[in-house]
Order: sequence, then structure tokens, then C-alpha cells
Amino acid sequence: MIIDSDAKNEADDQFAIVHALLSPTLDVRGIIPAHFGSRRTDQSMLESRAEVDLLLDLLDMRGRVRVENGAPIAMPDEVTPVDSPGARLIIEEALGDDGPLQVAFLGPLTDMASALLLAPEIARHDVTVIWIGGPPYDDVVPSYWPEFNLSNDVAAANVVFASDLALIQVPMSTYTMVGLGHPELQHRVAGCGRIGMYLVDQLLEWNRTGHTHEPIEHRSLGDSPAVALMLNMGSGLLRRRPAPSFTADGSYRAGSGRPISVCEAIDTRYLIEDMFAKLSDHAAAEREQR
Repeated sequence: MIIDSDAKNEADDQFAIVHALLSPTLDVRGIIPAHFGSRRTDQSMLESRAEVDLLLDLLDMRGRVRVENGAPIAMPDEVTPVDSPGARLIIEEALGDDGPLQVAFLGPLTDMASALLLAPEIARHDVTVIWIGGPPYDDVVPSYWPEFNLSNDVAAANVVFASDLALIQVPMSTYTMVGLGHPELQHRVAGCGRIGMYLVDQLLEWNRTGHTHEPIEHRSLGDSPAVALMLNMGSGLLRRRPAPSFTADGSYRAGSGRPISVCEAIDTRYLIEDMFAKLSDHAAAEREQR
């Protein structure tokens, strides 16, 4: 599997990346740092790269996990790829002979769409895309608008949704349900070594520094359902739907209609407790090495 992450956008990608790296059954072939638009910075992909490198340092995994930079910007339209080492990594693994490939996208779909446009034949291989993104279906009231991951590259989403790739979408109505409060994080994560302390500190700092209009003491680990699905596909309630496409403002409209899977619910007890246990085991092993 490959993880494509806008790691410095918020404070939840970090938990998903670490959970995947601490899961022995996941064969992580690489991490692709992704952009998260230009609303806050014009170096968003490079900021994600620095965050991925920091996580690998804290886990003592630098050099053991391949990292290839993704696209620095969104696709300009639905026919023009943004070539990058990350897109080439996807192509390399998709066309390899090592069995099925899962690619988890925790941000925009730029690198997947670019890989498809650069090498359309990958759609004929055993590749599954798991995307955290898109607004709710069926008149569910969104938590915010437009949905952030989609808004950072609508063109890329339209390319992937129209393709023949196997696709599991985890929309906003599902990914916002993985909520943790500050006390739970302090009790269950902060004491789990260097990485545990960092995960909690950076989340508290994100909540404190504003990106909200009022004080909060919770966060949804919205990217973590992708890890749960890769570990245990039975942890998600998947419904087959005809693939939509997206308008420029991030709304659904009729698309190709080919079947995709939409994750309508996730087993949060399994997801969160599995992550807590693996962090605890990692911290215990870290202490033994000292």
C-alpha cells in the first residue's frame, strides 16, 4: 500500500500515518506528501514533506520507508497531469508484480489522477483507491462547505471518479465521526513515547492556534478510517453507488454512473483501540531499547 497525505494541513493525518506504519500486516511501499492548496501557504506540499520526515524520525524509521514528493499544485484541468515522483511511484507499484495495490488518499486526488493520465493502463491492474473526501450524500447536512480535500482539486476527483479504478470513498459524514477529546488523548496517547507526545502536542497546538472561532477540546481523526479499511475491510459499512462527478463549487452531479463503494460508517471502537494498542506497544519497545 501507499499513503498519499497532506500531512501538514491539519492534525489528523499524523495519526493515520503512524497507525499504518505501526501495523505489521500493511506493506507500506511509500508515503507521498501532498499539497493542500494555497490558501495558507504556497509551499504546502513541501510542508507536508517536512512533517512526514519528522514522523519517520520520531518513529526511528527514516530511510526505512520510501518517501516521494507529490504534486505541488492542483491539476489545471481534467486532461493535464501534474507529473511528480509521487505519481511515478504509484505507476511503478501499480504496474509491478507484487500483487494488489491499495493507495490511501488523505488529501486531494491530484497524484492519483496524474498517475492515471500519465499511464492509463494502471486502471486495468488490481489497484484500489481509498479516498477520504467529498461532501455527504442524501441531504445529510455538511459540517462545513466546501469539503476541503475535494476543494483542493476538483478536476483530479472527476478524473478518478470517471475512471475504471476500484474506488472506496469515505465522505465527510463518515470521517467526521472519529472524534476524540483532549482528556482521552492525554490519557491514552501522550504517554506513548516520543511519537505519542508529539501526536498530542501538535493536535493541541492546532486546536489552540485558531483555525476555529471558539475554544474546542476535541478533534476528529478523520483520515484514520482509510487505515481501518486497509487493515480490516469489514470495519466499514460499504454501499455501492453510481459514481457521481463534481461541480466547481464541490457539489455532486451526475457522473459516469459506474459502481463505486461509499463507506457510510466505520467501526470506530476497533479503529481507535487498535491505534492505542499499537502506540502503547511501540512505546514499550522504545523503552526496552534504551
